[in-house]
Order: sequence, then structure tokens, then C-alpha cells
Amino acid sequence: MPKKVTNLINPKNTKKTYLLLLSAAAVLYIATCAPGPLWQDSGRYQIRILQNDIEGNFGLALAHPLYHIIGIAVKQIPLGQPAYRINLISAIAGALTVANLYLLLRLWLGSNLPALIAAITLALSHTLWRFSAIAETYTLYTTLFSAELIMLLQFTKTKRPLYLYLLALFNGLAIANHMWAVIPLACYILYLALLTYKKQIKPKNLALIILIWLIAAAPYEYLIIKNIYNTGQISSTFASALFGNSWKNSVLNTSLSFKIITENLILIAYNFATFNGLFFFAGLFLINKKAPSKSFKNIILTMLILFLLFAFRYKVPDRYAFFIPFYFLAALLMGVGFDFVITLPKKKIISCTLFALALMPIPIYSITPWLAEKQNLQINTKRTIPFRNDYKWFLVPWKNNCSGPENFASKALDIPEKNAVIYADTTTAPPLLYLQIVKAKRKDIDIISGFTKNKSLLPSTKSELKTLMKNRPLYVVSPTPGYCPKLLLEQCEFERNGLLWKAKEK
Repeated sequence: MPKKVTNLINPKNTKKTYLLLLSAAAVLYIATCAPGPLWQDSGRYQIRILQNDIEGNFGLALAHPLYHIIGIAVKQIPLGQPAYRINLISAIAGALTVANLYLLLRLWLGSNLPALIAAITLALSHTLWRFSAIAETYTLYTTLFSAELIMLLQFTKTKRPLYLYLLALFNGLAIANHMWAVIPLACYILYLALLTYKKQIKPKNLALIILIWLIAAAPYEYLIIKNIYNTGQISSTFASALFGNSWKNSVLNTSLSFKIITENLILIAYNFATFNGLFFFAGLFLINKKAPSKSFKNIILTMLILFLLFAFRYKVPDRYAFFIPFYFLAALLMGVGFDFVITLPKKKIISCTLFALALMPIPIYSITPWLAEKQNLQINTKRTIPFRNDYKWFLVPWKNNCSGPENFASKALDIPEKNAVIYADTTTAPPLLYLQIVKAKRKDIDIISGFTKNKSLLPSTKSELKTLMKNRPLYVVSPTPGYCPKLLLEQCEFERNGLLWKAKEK
């Protein structure tokens, strides 16, 4: 092995390796980051940040206030267009996640090489890479989650309350970012109760832990208190905080079909498109021997099971994203497996093989969309969106060539007459709104969607629709059930006009 590489995997160079890995992951994710506006949730987050909106209107569980507060600050940085700056939040957070996994394993195992290979394996995993290249809340969550686990490990090893204070800080911030954090929170509460019962921490320590957590989670608490104050509804506000406006059944779903099980297994296999993924099972077997304490082992395994179960039976079209915390923990256990195999004879050959296997996903991601399209494989999309190749959009993690949303919006806004109204679904509305807000294009047009707060132009009765169409041209992006209001589908005929459809009375 080259001398420079040997120096980097020397346990004495932990800080140097951490910074190098952080820099390398940041370069990878920044280089492959989307350059502008995006579709769907990512585009909606961009619009909310541009409008300084930390709440949204899909329910509190989908507010993600911490992410949007950070975005509001980041958009002020004079670097490229605003959408690119917002996308970079995910890139930097993704790089921190990768580096933190390395540090967690290095502190746990006392060995650099397995920690480094596990971190590279995670860095090139499909779902983390994909969501490190677009505006999303997920990598910010995994950054905080990984920091929590580092603090948990350090407390386990040292018994210093300082690490529990820091754990409370990171979990509180994680709650303010994403409700995923309630799963680790439940584990920590039980752990703190056990520590208190065994008198391993004092009541004053527990009180300070709670106070720090409450302060860190303040952005989310503020939204909850504000909604209770404005509506007077306590139960509905907490339901919104846990499930959002429309996702209670999906969150609490307990049914599984053979189709969903098969799809989930394919998603997991594609995420770790390398034989290194098999070391997860070795780590699962060895954690009992490698864990610094029984409590640490139990917490890791409990989180692993809960995150897997949550994502596995979660009935939403984009559930592949909800496996990310599980993938982080799976990569953590892979590192435990790597640590064992690297101690075997022919260490250099094994190490080089593992490094090579960690890089295997790159060519796989490059060729899979072409093969899938050639075989006409179905990837669970209900319609074709202009300027978007679904095979590349969903199967390739890098998004540096993602100009489709902006191209679509630019051409679509050229179509309507003056003073028109466009009804756009939540996937296509964000880039249209982005061009209006940032580039002041077609400010005479009103764009209405399911996530815009001002829906006064969206008719709710036949008479209102008739009045609107008499006074203003009405277009829709997609006259398809689920993407267009039912009233319009029932009362209108649609004539294709370029990328849009013009509504006419039947």
C-alpha cells in the first residue's frame, strides 16, 4: 500500500483523515449538486426559503423549521443563483454525515481502516448521495443523528455528563429539523431513565439535559405553541406535529403486500450496490462482542429495527428516502464487519479489495438507467413530466446536469396569454414559481397549486369556475386525476398547447 495512504490510515492521524474525508465528500457532493430549481418537495423547500416561510401548509410534521431557518441564512450568500445555494446545504450536510460515520467508527473500534471503508461505502450509497445533491432535509438530519451517536458512544466510554448534554443538544436540533428524531428520542428517554434509576447521573444532570433539549428544539416548539394559540385546538395541533395534514394513515400503516416487500428489498440492494453490503450481517453478528457496553449495543440495534420498520411499511411513493437513517446504521455495522475481516491474514489484499468494492456503485449507477429504459422497466411513476427522464432522475444520484425543471418552467411560462391562471401540481409548480420570484418572468400569470397558501383563485364551485374561465384563460400542467382538481376534470375539456393544457368549458 502506498506510503501516503498508509499515513492516512494511521490511528494517530484521526483528525487529518476526518478532515480529508470531509473535504473529499464535500467536493463529490458539491460537484454533483443540482445547479438550480427542482421538482416536488425539493422545489417546494426552495420556494419556502425564498419566501422566508418556516412553517409551510402541509402540517407541522412537514414544516422542518430548522432546515428552512438555515436556508434563509444561506440564501444571502452571493454564490450562484439562490436555488444552488439552497441545494448546497444538503451537499455540506451529506459530507458531514460521511465524516461523522468515520469518526464514530474510529472512536468505537480504535482502527482507521474499517472506519474509512465504511464511510466511503456510505458516501457512494445511492440514497444518501442523491439527497446530498438536491434541496432536502434528510442529510441535515443524518448529520445531527450521527453527532448524537458520537456523543452517546463517548458517554458510554467516559461516563461524563457533558456528552449527554451534547446528545440532548443534537437531538433537540434534529427534532426541529425532522420528526425522524422521535425514534432515537424514545430510546434516549428510556436510557436516561435507566441511568437515573441506577444513580449513574444526578437529578440536576437530568434537569439540565431536558433544558438543553427544550432550547434546541425551540423552532419546532414555537410552531406548535403558535398553532395552539391561533386555533385553540390542542389535539389537532399535536396530530399535525406528528403526522402532518394527510399522512396519519401512512405513518401508522401496519399492512404489507408482496409488491411492497419486493420493492423495498430492491431499494435496499440498489442503495448498497456493492458486495461490501454483505458485511452488514457480519457486523450484526459481531456487535455483541465489539460494543463498548450492553446499553450502547441495545440502543443501536433498537434504532436499526425501528428505522427499518418505519420505512419498510411506510406507504408513500417516495418511501425510498425514509430508509436513510437505517442505511446510516447499516453502514455503521458494515464497519464492524470490516474491522473483523481486516484482522485476517493477507490484510493488504483484503483492504484493497474492500476499497475497490466500495467504488463499485459508480459504474453501476451509470449503466442502470440505460438498462432499465431499454428493458422498459416500470419505476412506479404515474405520468411523464416534460424535460425529466424518470430513469435518470430516480436511478442516478448525481444531479449536476439537472436543468430540466428550469427548462420546463421557462418554456411553459412562454405559452399562456396575458393575465392567465395556471394550475400546477406540487411536482411542477415549484420551478414555475421560482422563475417568477427570482427572474421576474411572467409576473402577470397566477400560478396556483396545492402548496400555495393563497388559493383564492382556485374555484370550489361550478359557478366560480365559470366566472374564472370567462374572465381569464385557465391552463393546467397535467389533466390527470391526482394532479388536477376534480372540479376541473369534471367540468372542463382540455386542449394541448405545448407543455400545458388549456381548459375549456364542456
